[in-house]
Amino acid sequence: MEQRNHTNAKEFIFQGYPSSQNVQLALFIVLLHVYMMTIVSNILIILSVKAEPLLHTPMYFFLSHFSFVEICYTTTTVPKILVDLPRKHKTISTAGCLAQFYFFMSFGGTEDLLLTVMALDRFLAICRPLHYSTMMTHTTCKKLVSTSYITSFIVVLIPVIWMSMLSFCFPNGINHFFCDFAPLLKLSCTDASISGLMFTIIACIIILFCSLMILLSYTFIIITVLRIPSTKGRQKAFSTCGSHLMVVTIFYGTLIFIYVRPTGQDSFSLDKVVSAFYTVFVPLLNPLIYSLRNKEMKQAMLRALHLLIRLWKQ
Repeated sequence: MEQRNHTNAKEFIFQGYPSSQNVQLALFIVLLHVYMMTIVSNILIILSVKAEPLLHTPMYFFLSHFSFVEICYTTTTVPKILVDLPRKHKTISTAGCLAQFYFFMSFGGTEDLLLTVMALDRFLAICRPLHYSTMMTHTTCKKLVSTSYITSFIVVLIPVIWMSMLSFCFPNGINHFFCDFAPLLKLSCTDASISGLMFTIIACIIILFCSLMILLSYTFIIITVLRIPSTKGRQKAFSTCGSHLMVVTIFYGTLIFIYVRPTGQDSFSLDKVVSAFYTVFVPLLNPLIYSLRNKEMKQAMLRALHLLIRLWKQ
């Protein structure tokens, strides 16, 4: 059995990185480019929605906030990873680790709720078109977005408070490249079974509730669209949902794999690969999906990009 030193650890050492320096250098270059592309592409979406009058609709209002959350979400982990990659000692303080975990989970939860709100918006637009403009007003949109932020940031406080009361002992190496729940729980030298169980219950409630709402929304959407007599009308209705549905599939596929399924000690290596995908690459995929599948968004983003280039040259 592993011997544990019960002196409280003041910092953690990330051990989730490859040992080869050449591999770490290659990862640094790739992650830096991906991170920069993620920031730029999501900023372009936000600027496009604000600058283009045709995009002043609830769907794009929610999308602009989703892009903002994506920027915050990836920024909670990737800059720290980039700083650590060239270093020999990859450490983080206990307080910094808990703060990273809190904001990472809070922004992730906000994304979850915003995707649910966006599904509700598509449901009302397709299934209740006559009442859409009166139900999905700008005030309602702001309330839905605010509720998503507030709910997530409050709910995530519960596991963070639990974790702050745990004692973390030596050896203090985290088998990951950022502060996630399961690797941190593994380092606790006090009984953390209740904390782990409650976190799993909270994650299941939020994820499964939101996924169920999205599933119900799209069930009614599909039923309504199939009743449209013309093929062109059905294609147009489905095209307004296609991007969101692709993002939902990617988001929930990785989320359920990490936080809902039972995890064991032998699953950390696979978890790190999946975590790298949804923390680094998914925030870049989302703006690409929305821009490539949406003609209006694509044109607006190109105009915003040309404007930024002209400003940069000046």
